[in-house]
Amino acid sequence: MAASLPNGSTLFIGSAYGSALTVTTLTNANPGVATSTAHGLSNGDYVVVTSGWSRLNNRLVRVAGVTANTFELEGINTTDTDIYPSGSGIGSVREVTTFTQITQVLQPTSQGGEQQFLAYQFLEDDAQTEIPTTKTAGGFNFSVADDPTLTGYIAMAAANDDREARALRVNLANGSKLCYYAYLTLNETPSLTVNELMACQATARFLNKPTRYTT
Repeated sequence: MAASLPNGSTLFIGSAYGSALTVTTLTNANPGVATSTAHGLSNGDYVVVTSGWSRLNNRLVRVAGVTANTFELEGINTTDTDIYPSGSGIGSVREVTTFTQITQVLQPTSQGGEQQFLAYQFLEDDAQTEIPTTKTAGGFNFSVADDPTLTGYIAMAAANDDREARALRVNLANGSKLCYYAYLTLNETPSLTVNELMACQATARFLNKPTRYTT
């Protein structure tokens, strides 16, 4: 059992990426193993995955078990062929070559991810039954103390302008890491409330569920 505070956690945005690397096979294993000829990746690298498997598509994943032409998708269990049909998960990966810290973060709050349900009742029943369906889109909102010269601010402004998704990584104070692929927006007009820090509002909206690593 453990309890943790978020104090001291840090937030990073992917600000540079490598070229897409074609994945020719992707195994049903724990973890899944990708084949990509002469990929050049190293253990500990982070890649954004494009895959025919919807549960894997648009996820930020760490690389492990590297050989010259293969690598493991650390933490990704693809053994269930109902979820990950054999042979249909191939696609590509793109390495995040640079992470830039978003500093001066204020008031981060999670949003979405709530489970939705279908309620039904048969004629002969005297009560409804609910079954789970989808979850609402996830994300978080936060603000940053206004300083347009900071590299993290500049990277967020670029994401806001081009509307292309970015890798996003949260290094928690307890050593865990939360990895997302997300759309980010930034309102470059700061708040102007007397006796309060000038701050700009930002949002992140996830394209898939997070990948979490304990170290």
